[in-house]
Order: sequence, then C-alpha cells, then structure tokens
Amino acid sequence: MGEGLGERGKTRYTLPMKKPPQLSYKEAGVDIDAANATKKEMANAMQSDDPRVMNKVGAFASLFEASFPGYKHPVLVFKTEEPGSKQLLSIKHGKVREICEDMLHHLFNDIAVMGAVPLTVQDLIVCGKMERDVVSTMVKSMAEICRKNGCTLTGGETSEQPGTLAAGTYVLGSSVVGIVEKSGIIDGSKIKKGDRVIAVASNGLHTNGYSLVRRLMEEKPEIVKETINDGATSVATDRGGESFLDAILKPHTNYLPGIRDLFDLPELHGMAHITGGGIAENLDRVLPADLDAAFDLSALRILPIFRVIREAGNVSDADMLRTFNMGAGLVMVADPKSAQLIRSHLDGKGLESAVIGEIVDGKKNVRFTGNLVW
Repeated sequence: MGEGLGERGKTRYTLPMKKPPQLSYKEAGVDIDAANATKKEMANAMQSDDPRVMNKVGAFASLFEASFPGYKHPVLVFKTEEPGSKQLLSIKHGKVREICEDMLHHLFNDIAVMGAVPLTVQDLIVCGKMERDVVSTMVKSMAEICRKNGCTLTGGETSEQPGTLAAGTYVLGSSVVGIVEKSGIIDGSKIKKGDRVIAVASNGLHTNGYSLVRRLMEEKPEIVKETINDGATSVATDRGGESFLDAILKPHTNYLPGIRDLFDLPELHGMAHITGGGIAENLDRVLPADLDAAFDLSALRILPIFRVIREAGNVSDADMLRTFNMGAGLVMVADPKSAQLIRSHLDGKGLESAVIGEIVDGKKNVRFTGNLVW
C-alpha cells in the first residue's frame, strides 16, 4: 500500500491493485498435453505398411503416391460421409466402435456402387472434450476397418471445441479416395429395358431414419425394453431375438467385400446404395432418362425392426418407404441372364438377395407395384 502527502498536507492511501485472473488454454477447456498424449496413441494405431503412404502421421498433410499398378486409365473417386444423428445414440450407449463401422461402411458402399475400391480415408472428430479412451478407440477402430477393406487411414483432424459442443458430444465425419478403371465405371448408363432389379438385404436401419427413431424413443421410452423377434415384440428377453437398442444400433452392412468380385461382370449395369430417401430416391439416381424401375413391394422381405417402428409410431407406409431402406440396403440392376449368377455369388458371401423387379419404359422413376407385406 503506497502512502504519501496529498496537495493539502493530508495523508493519502492507495489500495492495493487486485491482479486479474490468469487465463490459460487449459482453464478454457483445452488441455494440449492431454491432447498430445492422445494423438500419440492415434499415430501408433495408424501406422501403415502401404508403400504409397510417403510420410508419417503428424505431418501438416498426408502424401500418397499416385501409383496404381494394373490400371490402364485410373479414375479417382471421392466421397465424404457422416453417420447422422445415429451417433448421438451410439456414443450415449457406448457403441463407439460400432458408429465408426457405420460411417466407414456407408462410405465404402457409396463408392462401391460405382465399381470403385477405397485407397485412403481421412477422418474428422469434433468433440466438446477430448476423452482419451473414446478418441483412441475411434481412431483404432477406423484404422482397423480400413485395413480390413484394403485401404489406409492416412490422417484427419481431431478438434476439441469446449463451448461449441458439450463434453461427451462427438460429431464425426470421414472422406475416402477410391479408384476405378475408367472402362469399369458402373454408373447406370448401360441399364436397358428388361434388366432385372435385385434387392440385397440390409441388416437393419443402417444410418438413416434416426431422427424419427429418437423422437419415438422420447415419446414411448418403454420401447427400449422390447425384444425384437421375427414374429412380434415382447418384453421377455428369454424368448430369443435381440433388444430394441441392439437392433437399431447394429453397424451398417458393408457390401464391398460381397460385391467387389462382380465389378468386372459386363452384365452388371447399375447399383444403388439405399440411404436417405429410401428405395425410390436412390435407385432413380442410376436410371437412364427414358427408363423406369418397376419394384414389387410385395416381394420385399421387411425386417422385424421396421414393423416395430411402424406400429409404435403409427408411421404411414409412404413415410416408412421414404425414411428407411425397409430391408433392401443395396439394389443391383443386371441383365436377366446373369441375375441368378449374381444371386449365387451374393449368397456365397452371406448376403441374401431376391429379384424384385425389372426395368421398363419410363422417365427415370421408380414405380412401386404391389403392397408391403407386414
């Protein structure tokens, strides 16, 4: 405290100045040391023996040598994907690896329907707080899934944003670079009148319709206690089946391993991955301008989980068809003489399928015939 004489000879006192609080990045919610420790674990998980990866994890950007042996005219295929609101439920219920599978399987399917295989993946993890175990599990899972599918997780971005997202909240994204021989691109341009439409089974919701499902769970929380059986639902877990949560959080089917050996089949004219918008708004994306697909709904094998959602939420058939895949996660269009060959191949890969329609004259629409059999 300072003391001295004022202008009129009086003693003047000056109160001590209070120091402002000392701010730091850690106090603001971002612990750089903890983040660096997590990133070291991530780097170890992403180690690759792919000779085309030219630098180590941690560089400002990834270098991938453009060497494509066996391709005469390679075409690169790009796709970015995120797992939608399913990630909210998955993270909440500890399905961390499963949501990573969902995201990458969706990514691989989107390029596979064009006849492409993946080369490299980059991921994005945005979170309110970097939880070391969760983030490490995510990266390890994605690296492993990439290796299983013949590609490499080369890097990405992990961003901790306190204040933007709550702790425990994650927003994921990923991008893939794939490759296809130019002459082998499958884009639907070869589809012709009389081709058969083959539906390949899904294993559940995949990654679409979760905003509706979460709303249903809010309005009818008792639904999570149900067990999903082939015939109906019950609350008795000793009657077989699977829980509602397990059914809706099952990882997305990866069709790439089952269909990649068919890419060179000349009679395979088009494929569609059935995601948001359902069968009609995905199959029409590969149809020529002068053709329609006549799709027989009565031949569609509807999975039990869709029956439960329809009944519990009183959802119309039209909304069900536009929101969910309804049991057909992939649709293939092929020459009639190869339809059985394709189905036999799929069966050998553990994928159920059925001829469920044909290509007819039209205007690039999907015509539903018959009715859904619940």
